[in-house]
Amino acid sequence: MSETIVLGGGCFWCIEGALLGLRGVSEVIPGYTGGQIENPTYEQVCSGRSGHAEVVRVTYHPETIPRRILLEVFFTAHDPTQFNRQGNDVGPQYRSCVFFESEEQRSDAEAVIEYLQANFVDDIVTEISPLTKFFIAEDYHHDYFANNPQNPYCQMVVAPKLAKARARFSHLYE
Repeated sequence: MSETIVLGGGCFWCIEGALLGLRGVSEVIPGYTGGQIENPTYEQVCSGRSGHAEVVRVTYHPETIPRRILLEVFFTAHDPTQFNRQGNDVGPQYRSCVFFESEEQRSDAEAVIEYLQANFVDDIVTEISPLTKFFIAEDYHHDYFANNPQNPYCQMVVAPKLAKARARFSHLYE
């Protein structure tokens, strides 16, 4: 039986790329959540005024990849100590966040943060909130890294984050 969780760690291209290919992950869909506008556009979210975060909805099979392991990969693919930013991407749309659909997801996110905090000098500032609505991003954002590997942003920002996650968790990838 599969389940979903919504995760944000800056640009959704990075998180999508890091989670695709994990054994037990069947789908990673970029989108937006956590804001005030219905059906926001990428431009509205990028303005930083909609309240939404760039996120991915991950469908996975907990018997193949336990939720806590999935969350550890997620936290490796971004810097959860940066408030409302990831590197040069600045604004609330780039915040580190977990949007949960169950108390078990909330509890696991909190437990993983507590476990991983020892690995960081600064405090982890990841927002943990209940999921309300998820809006699927425009089609051109889907599989962005795979479809645009020569894009300078992909080469300079996305590729190193993917390499870090894949090196640390190589045994989990297909």
